[in-house]
Amino acid sequence: MQPYTAGNRDTIAAISSAVGPACRGIVRVSGPDVIDVLGRVLTQSVVVPKRASRFDASVELEAGAELPLCVNLWPDARSFTGEPMAELQLPGSPPLIDAVLRRVFEAGARPARRGEFTLRAFLAGKLDLAQAEAVLGVIDAADAAELSTALRQLAGGLSTRISAVRDDLLNLLADLEAGLDFVDEDIEFVSSDETVARLASAVQVITDIERGARERLQSRTQARVVLAGLPNAGKSTLFNALLERDAAIVSDQSGTTRDYLSATTRWGQLDVELIDTAGWELEQSGIESLAQHFRDEQVRDADVVAWCSSAILSDAMAADDRELCSLLPDSSRVISVVTQCDRRSTAMLESLAVSAVTRDGLVSLKKQIVDRLSADASETGELLGSTAARSRAALQRSIERLDAGREAAELSAGDELVAVEIREAIASLGEVVGAVYTDDLLDRIFSRFCIGK
Repeated sequence: MQPYTAGNRDTIAAISSAVGPACRGIVRVSGPDVIDVLGRVLTQSVVVPKRASRFDASVELEAGAELPLCVNLWPDARSFTGEPMAELQLPGSPPLIDAVLRRVFEAGARPARRGEFTLRAFLAGKLDLAQAEAVLGVIDAADAAELSTALRQLAGGLSTRISAVRDDLLNLLADLEAGLDFVDEDIEFVSSDETVARLASAVQVITDIERGARERLQSRTQARVVLAGLPNAGKSTLFNALLERDAAIVSDQSGTTRDYLSATTRWGQLDVELIDTAGWELEQSGIESLAQHFRDEQVRDADVVAWCSSAILSDAMAADDRELCSLLPDSSRVISVVTQCDRRSTAMLESLAVSAVTRDGLVSLKKQIVDRLSADASETGELLGSTAARSRAALQRSIERLDAGREAAELSAGDELVAVEIREAIASLGEVVGAVYTDDLLDRIFSRFCIGK
């Protein structure tokens, strides 16, 4: 695809309605010579309006026959493509539509390439890249759920979140660089604490979007529920109780579960993959370290994490428990569960108390998990598969750079180092919405469009 640049602003035309007979058909024309092309095609003179307008006209076809049609005309940049544009609406007979399109080509327009109308809209700033991809998503939607996802992305759901983060990072970068200009005068435009907080907030938003991209690319029919917690927190016993069978080895000895165990079950209308992970520890080595790696992988991909805290923890262990729980990547997916409540008369009131021995609380725990999974399933995805595949690597790079910038700020390593990391993160986010792009990328995206869109 030849890039659309200032030197390539010729007028294009194509059929924009669906293939086959219909009540109405549409021939779309866009470019700087739209008015001249219409003047050569229509049987009456065209009066250039000051704003978008609609009027009746006709086209002379072969043997002097005139075909009445309706013209929607955008005379300036306030159109979908950001340039003069017209749509000729006529009876949806394929031979008639083809005949009108031939007349438009004879009048000076050239055939549009695949996706060229949407490409021009993107390059004119009418759409960002994620919204442009959503145009194709609307066309290719196979069901109501895919259509809803595409429409939400087209409306700017993803773009708004990314743009808000980029704007805040740009403002933060400006404050840091302004401070560097006055470093000798000890003027601070933004404090280290504020820098750390703003970077942490940006990481949280981008991590949420990246998780959505990862989940969009995963083909999984079962919900994944992970049991996590300190060693000997009763996870394996709870695992067996939830499955209602002995699938895991249970022992009072810490670290009995060295790997992770997985089993499937069905709760109500949901198919669930239940996973029992190795206990979390602050320090690991050898096989324990490998077990922790598998545990981290399972937790990262979980739909729900049931964090198990034993009711008989000492004060010191309870502090470790809270610290490790705070390290979970997404608190919205976490359900706090107090296990082994039969061994203590009181438990943490803010958590759900269960006992695998007496089976107290198991029904409530299952209900909470199913309710959480059902709520997530009812929410339409935020990203199309094509956008998720294209943008996930850029989102991951931005998270890495922001984490590095936050660490530099916490260690007071210097605002210039923090600024470098923020600048890299902003560039990566720009790739998602198309603020940064290459001609090859545009070619890959828009070549998948049909002609006329």
